[in-house]
Amino acid sequence: MSFLARTLKPATALARVSRLSARFYASEAAAAPTAGKLVVNFALPHAAVLKGVEVNQVDMSAVSGDLGILADHVPTIEQLKPGVIDIIADSGSTKYFVSGGFAIMNPNSVLNINAIEAFKLEDIDPQAVAANLAESQRLASSAKDEATKEAAVVEIELYEAIQNAFSAKSK
Repeated sequence: MSFLARTLKPATALARVSRLSARFYASEAAAAPTAGKLVVNFALPHAAVLKGVEVNQVDMSAVSGDLGILADHVPTIEQLKPGVIDIIADSGSTKYFVSGGFAIMNPNSVLNINAIEAFKLEDIDPQAVAANLAESQRLASSAKDEATKEAAVVEIELYEAIQNAFSAKSK
């Protein structure tokens, strides 16, 4: 079981068993058949979270910085860092915490998000995050070998990113 999955609330844990040779600009993108909407495909290695869903905007954290993606956005490929992906549609906003992955914006207003792990932010238990963060910090400080220490540091970074997501949510 992944260390991210250990932070899920019990009910959620049980339920989960181009080529680009030139830079294109938004004004050159072909007219999207979705009339100003962004089409999102969001996939995990074991499941499709969203497939062909029309939304207004997607906000995410990438290695290069925070992004707000709208329809007709310039094509790009971004490496995602641990953080929140906020999918904003007419019906409201849905927030997912991802541990990493890639986002590929195509010239036809289709955004493909491929993540390693993703969970709805509301399904993550803040107390479990705090407890697991403390345990990871203990492991990092008492590690006898470099491999154990490095694994604990990765867990610490992930749990801190989740805590930051909760902090941003409460603002």
